Amino acid sequence: MPPLFFMKKYLKYKEEILSLWNQDLGYIAIADILIDKYGLKLKTDHFRKTIANIIKDASIFNPVTGQMDLDNVNENSALDLHLKERGIKKEDVVSVKHWQSMKGDLRFSVVTKEKKRIRDEKLLGKIKDLIESHSPYYPETITTPYADHLLVINPADIHIGKYAHKTETGSKYNSKIAFKRVLEGIEGLIEKAQGFPLERVLFCVGNDVLHIDNVYQTTTKGTIQDTEGKWWEHFEMALALYIKCVERLRLIGPVDIVHSMSNHDYQSGFHLAHALKSWFRHDETLHFDISVAHRKYYRYGQSLIGIEHGDGAKMDRLPLLMAQEKPELWSKTKYRYWYLHHLHHKIKHKWLDAKDFIGVTVEYMRSPSGTDSWHSRKGYTGVLQAVEGFIHQKDSGQVARLVHYF
Repeated sequence: MPPLFFMKKYLKYKEEILSLWNQDLGYIAIADILIDKYGLKLKTDHFRKTIANIIKDASIFNPVTGQMDLDNVNENSALDLHLKERGIKKEDVVSVKHWQSMKGDLRFSVVTKEKKRIRDEKLLGKIKDLIESHSPYYPETITTPYADHLLVINPADIHIGKYAHKTETGSKYNSKIAFKRVLEGIEGLIEKAQGFPLERVLFCVGNDVLHIDNVYQTTTKGTIQDTEGKWWEHFEMALALYIKCVERLRLIGPVDIVHSMSNHDYQSGFHLAHALKSWFRHDETLHFDISVAHRKYYRYGQSLIGIEHGDGAKMDRLPLLMAQEKPELWSKTKYRYWYLHHLHHKIKHKWLDAKDFIGVTVEYMRSPSGTDSWHSRKGYTGVLQAVEGFIHQKDSGQVARLVHYF
């Protein structure tokens, strides 16, 4: 907790802090806004702690639950009168934000179950109806004789639900653009792969395919995002997108689908991968690796491919982690790769385990996603937007890199 004198120094911003908090902005967002607005020479991480304490000090706040403690509110309190005047039952209240105006009047922002809680049964029932109403039997996948190449399709960090306005960020981005770019990108990669005798396809899914992970418009850890539409619309659009992708890729050959857990949609992305598997439950030519494991491994001939989002183990530990976690696959392969995501731009590194041995190549994938407001303000712009893929030959490892730019 920041020293008391440090907190008092910034109490002059209390009303503005509480006003921003009432707009559903998080501690970090409020800190960034005030630092930029007043030219404060503070680190965001330090200032956010002060902001958190100012908010908690001004609220009927329960530090255990992270919500307002309604049990400590007397029957004659201003909050009770506020709820009574609006016909709100106390047992229906999920959370309360509380502050004072310049005149000293109490203000409340009340969130009720009706506003925030959508029953799990309703959501699961909707997904079940969606899948059961159309889980088709697909024709058998045609295999190419004597084919010995793998096509890796890796549309990374799609962020369906992200919203960016051209006036603010310099470029427009929304769910429809995301949907269109991925389909266009995959078609572009397939066209570029013509001439290679393709035996099968590795389709990498997950990796922040969804921009938010809950009804509060935040990531899994609670960072508020600029979004358009509802969370369930994002989910349905992402499922429809992946279905179209798999339907297209299975025309090439058998498809292996590997899901990566990721920081924006840790839970929703996991559920999405399982919904996708359920959709194609009648297609025996598809193979799914969609467990909760953060690191996944895939072998094709002499290639060992590690796949993860890129927000887990430090990059310089990944080569030895591969050797430790999959020693048998390591011993049976000559070429080893890590395909990572998360950073939205291209980085490539190479480790040599000894002078005469082949090492491990670690690469970050480019993203088709546009720049949102926060990244634009911080100057994280100008990154080339693209969907990437690779060709692996059974005996020679990665023999081609495919990129479709937007």
